[in-house]
Amino acid sequence: MNTSDVEFLFAYDRWATGRLLPALEGIPPDRWGTDGAIGERGLGVILAHHLGASQRWRHAIQQDDERPHPEDGHLSAGDLIARWDVEWVAVGAWLPTLDDRFLAYVHEGEAIWQMLAHVVNHGTQHRSEAAALLTTAGHSPGDLDMIDYLDELASKAAP
Repeated sequence: MNTSDVEFLFAYDRWATGRLLPALEGIPPDRWGTDGAIGERGLGVILAHHLGASQRWRHAIQQDDERPHPEDGHLSAGDLIARWDVEWVAVGAWLPTLDDRFLAYVHEGEAIWQMLAHVVNHGTQHRSEAAALLTTAGHSPGDLDMIDYLDELASKAAP
């Protein structure tokens, strides 16, 4: 996997998350804050965990001391969206600093590119959980498949 592949995966991750977040508008507080909807987590905690895991992996790979845990607080949907906006700026600044050699570096048995693919795949898991809960609440985010992202890219590129 090379840097353009990783940038593609993160662009898809941002696109899919960006499609899901607007579906939070008007979600009743009892749906947002309910625990135990999927495992021990409810909608709000699932989405805060998705953000927090993405942030923690980025900070760990950058080897800085930050380890955010937004799932430990009680974020509103608006707070979550605002924090994703900040994270996307940070990711957008960080990804271009990576090179193929760094992506191939193996740390504790895993190549960096594998860790980054995990981050995107982890997001897919939690987006699907959240999408199921949102759809049940009448707030479907629509299709989030990578092929839909590719179709959208192709339609933007077409004359």
